[in-house]
Amino acid sequence: MTREESRIESRQLEVLRAIIEEFVASSEPVGSKALSGRRGLGVSPATIRNDMAILEDAGLITQPHTSAGRIPTNRGYRLFVDRLAEVKPMSAAERRAIENFLEGAHDLDEIVTRTVRLLAQVTKQVALVQYPSLTRSKVRHIEIIALSPQRVMIVLITDTGRVEQSVVELGESVTEELLVDFRNRINSMVENQPLSVVGERLAQFATAYSPRDRINATILVTSLIELAVEKAEERVVLAGTSNLVRSTNDFSAEIHSVLEALEEQVVLLRLISDIESEQGLTPGREQENLAETLTVRIGEEQSEAKLKTTSLVATSYAGGAAVGVLGPTRMDYANSMRSVRAVARYLTRYLSQYSHEQRQA
Repeated sequence: MTREESRIESRQLEVLRAIIEEFVASSEPVGSKALSGRRGLGVSPATIRNDMAILEDAGLITQPHTSAGRIPTNRGYRLFVDRLAEVKPMSAAERRAIENFLEGAHDLDEIVTRTVRLLAQVTKQVALVQYPSLTRSKVRHIEIIALSPQRVMIVLITDTGRVEQSVVELGESVTEELLVDFRNRINSMVENQPLSVVGERLAQFATAYSPRDRINATILVTSLIELAVEKAEERVVLAGTSNLVRSTNDFSAEIHSVLEALEEQVVLLRLISDIESEQGLTPGREQENLAETLTVRIGEEQSEAKLKTTSLVATSYAGGAAVGVLGPTRMDYANSMRSVRAVARYLTRYLSQYSHEQRQA
């Protein structure tokens, strides 16, 4: 906080809040008369003008052109967000509406798709949801299903709700009895283990079998290891990019750069990586205080050059993944923050429940 900001009094903070709320709602510069008439601050327009002058000297608001009202600067938004000591929680009705929309999902893909659509609708911003990373996941169960005497399907289920599968051609015909033995032994060796150690745990798996059966055992464990490793890429799902088009005036010529950035998966992954670094998500820590720590980046705070005219509100959920919204700096921060937090909590609860169901299956 700068020296000028530290001198801002509570009444002036209320004026700043009123300016931000008016500007977010109308996208028009805000004058003292409008604040006095609409916000009920309990002071005269002259006092409000004096407070606005102090806020402008502190660099928290600015006058876009002569004879206009004032609009918040990025520093003004930052002070506003930082002073939101406690984000107002959603009402019981709002929480139930989210649950009703999401609870019909039957698998991870559907819950992610529904979540990103819901978040975009609720916040009127671009929503992004990262799939739980396999690199942080543990094996919940391995299933091996016979499709023919020499063809099987391997199904890998993780504790974060992801299900990956692969069809494998065996070298020799295999009996159902042997497949059951393969499955039981593999599960006994890798269940509840991180995917990163699957290869090490199964390195000597095939040596317990006869030369004929060893061929199939080797093919199976090799395919399983490849499944765990090759599916470890990160995925980020977006919804609501059309919301940016409705905010063209907030971006002017930069809207095209923002849209281009959102089309690049590598940009989104860097964005997510920054969130994870800021929130200290490392293996073994990602389950702590999930959805409680919000990351808010405003304008120039964004690390990506193409996103300097945007703001990001994001947090983490189970599996070490992130969920958030991105939009213009003229964003309804309070609503975005509470919506992101509520959805992250629901995702964490869903994945915890899914994991429990898999343990019981």
